[in-house]
Amino acid sequence: MSGTRRRYLGGVGGASALLLGAGCIGRDGPGIPDGNGDGGDGDGNDGGDGGQTGTRPGGTGGPGVTVVSVDGPDDIPVAASVEVVREAATEESPPRLRTSLENTGDESITVGEGRGVHLEYVSDDSEALVFLPSDGEYPAEPGCWRLTDGIAVTEEYRTFQIDAGASSGREIDLYATPGEDACLPVGEYRFETAVSVGEPGTDPERSGRWSLTVLLE
Repeated sequence: MSGTRRRYLGGVGGASALLLGAGCIGRDGPGIPDGNGDGGDGDGNDGGDGGQTGTRPGGTGGPGVTVVSVDGPDDIPVAASVEVVREAATEESPPRLRTSLENTGDESITVGEGRGVHLEYVSDDSEALVFLPSDGEYPAEPGCWRLTDGIAVTEEYRTFQIDAGASSGREIDLYATPGEDACLPVGEYRFETAVSVGEPGTDPERSGRWSLTVLLE
């Protein structure tokens, strides 16, 4: 069961903090195809890695994403977890993660806001990166995965239900925000979001926050 309360139109993607490094696919460098078609290290040496470019599978590029920590939420019957689905970007797709929220209580709960709780449309603390639903199409540079324009988002309050002991999962893709010199910037980034719960058929009343820290390198 799910519900929606419409509010107003907002946006994702604007000015962001200084980025530390570039992660564009196709950029020459160690472990990234050097334009000679050999997937080597820039000196024509393929390193004997059996079709891999450095430490990454052939056809990928840019920094790889690693989950550093998942914290919270506290004081509500919800446990958050995150797994990496696609560690590095490809020409076709950006890095992908999967968030999961488990109902650790003995009764069904209503959870909100339905998108934000899964980090959809949530930027990191520095606003250099943003997670977007993996089933959407967005104005981004292929291979680089930097947004070329802001994303308009209707700020609705959506809710959904999780039965006792069950989980809700979503896949989210990682993009760089517009207006930056780099593609996916290396460094450590923290994302935080609110999650509220209530009895089935009612608006969520109890709330907490959970956060995800990732490393791009």
